[in-house]
Formats: sequence, structure tokens, C-alpha cells
Amino acid sequence: MFSQTCISAGVRVLKEEAQALLDLIPAIDDSFVAACKIMMETKGKVILTGVGKSGHVATKIASTLASTGTQSFFVQAGEAAHGDLGMIGKEDCVIAISNSGEGNELKILIPILKRRQIPLISITGNLESSLAKASNVALNAHVDHEACPLNLAPTSSSTAELAIGDALAVALIEARGFTERDFAMSHPGGALGRRLLVHCQDIMHKGNEIPVVKDTVSLKDALFEMTQKTLGFICIVNANHELAGIYTDGDLRRSLEKGATINSPIKDLMSTSVRGVVKAETLAADALALMHNLKINSLVVIDDNRHPIGAFNLHDLMRAGII
Repeated sequence: MFSQTCISAGVRVLKEEAQALLDLIPAIDDSFVAACKIMMETKGKVILTGVGKSGHVATKIASTLASTGTQSFFVQAGEAAHGDLGMIGKEDCVIAISNSGEGNELKILIPILKRRQIPLISITGNLESSLAKASNVALNAHVDHEACPLNLAPTSSSTAELAIGDALAVALIEARGFTERDFAMSHPGGALGRRLLVHCQDIMHKGNEIPVVKDTVSLKDALFEMTQKTLGFICIVNANHELAGIYTDGDLRRSLEKGATINSPIKDLMSTSVRGVVKAETLAADALALMHNLKINSLVVIDDNRHPIGAFNLHDLMRAGII
């Protein structure tokens, strides 16, 4: 009985809130375009404000805008009336969120914003409210009924406010041509940031850490170098220090099966068809994809003259958080 009650309530809430959002589609009209235009033309920051649940929604929208190319932050409406209004500059615009549009905290701010000629956008469930009428642009977030069975707790209404805010953010993303890389710049610590901002030069072993020998040495000398550097392979270079071949742990097993000895010239044993090479500026994520396609565990980083300038393997990618 308890389980069925919970499931029934959960399904009903999702259906009601989904329908409430669909009912908002006609509200994406010229007013929505005007709000986007104000935000696009704002030279300062887009300030979000609200009280209670609407305040929490405003916080989330401010965060979304800030991470998608629009300088933005949240100011609690009550605190703004007690000093924090100084955080709002003449080149900013304000988005005030309130379901009723009649909150006292917001009413206190309206005349001050008007005197300072700061554009005001409202997201409200009541277009006849004081807030809506005082706004340069009022966006309709009206819902007929809360998903709360008592029609009291902000549920459908707060979801509607959030959806309108997301719609504004996405509209600005497309209008600005905001890219995946732009997004990553705001999220350097996340998985996307690592995927788009970490390059091979950031993770590769350099200088004396690169396993490299000349093509004139023996297998014995090559193995000594490979064992010292512990990357599972070694670069072989010619007299001009150009990458001439590569030799791996797997190549060693195959060489011994064919009768090679430790005195065999490495030049006769190395793989000369080296496809596992990248440039220093290559994204680490692209390098990982190359390793996957070639079914190899390591790569050599070369410069424009095919000189080895770095090397790394899967373990280095794991340490960098690329995998």
C-alpha cells in the first residue's frame, strides 16, 4: 500500500509538472526575445534575485548563466535592501523571480532600480502583479495548479520558473555562438574541462625521461634504456635525431621468438611504421582515441622535424584524469 502510494504520487507529479511546462510554450514570444536582447546588450552583469523557493531557483539560473558565457550572480532580495544593492551597477540588469510578484522584499527594490535606470526582467506567475507591471519585460511562468496536493508548496511553479531561466540561458548560448571549449574554460576541474583543456604537452614525459636510443645500438643497450624509463617502449632515432622507429615490450617477445639475441642491432628489430605519434598541442582526449583505434598503450610526441620531444602511456592519461 505504501509503495503504491509513493509511486502513484511520483508519477502524478511528473505528469503535472511536465504538462505545466508544455503549457508555457506560448509564453516564449516577443517578450522572451526582448529579455534576451536586454541580457545580450548588458555591458555589466546579469543579477538574479528572489526570495524563498524562487530565490533558490534564481541561484541556479545565475550559476547556469555564469557557466555558459553570461557574467551573472545571485543577490538575495532581502539582503539587497540592507546593503547588498551596492553590488548592482549601472551597467547591470536584474532578473527578479517571484511566483506571486507581490513579495515585499522585491517591491522595495523596484523604485531603486527604476531611479538608477537598471533594466528589470521578471519571471512571474502573475502578469498583473506589481513586479510584472514595473518590469521592462515580464516573462510568464504561470501554472494553473501546483503539483502539491494541497496546492500550496511551490512545485510546478518553481519548475516553471527554472525552465524559463534555462530557456534564456540556452537562447543566449546559441545567440553568442558559445562553444564546448568555452564551456570547458568555466569548468576546468570537471571531466569536460580535462577532456578539452589538457594537451599532450601537459602530461608527457620530457627531456631525460624520454626513452630514446640511436639506431646504431644493440638490443641490449635498447633494453637497458627501456627498463630505466619504464614506459614500455623506446624511441629509436637516426643521426639527425629524427624518429626512425619504435620498439615495445611486445616487439621484444616477437624478436626472441624469431631468434634475435641481445647483440642484435636494434635497427633490424624496430618497427619503422610508426603511427603512434602526436604533436604537443594535440588534446589528450584525442590522443586517447588514437591509442584506442591503433590498439596501443603509448604514444610519442614529435615536433615538426619528427624529433621526439615527449612520450606518455595510458598510466599518464589515467593520472591526468583523462580516462
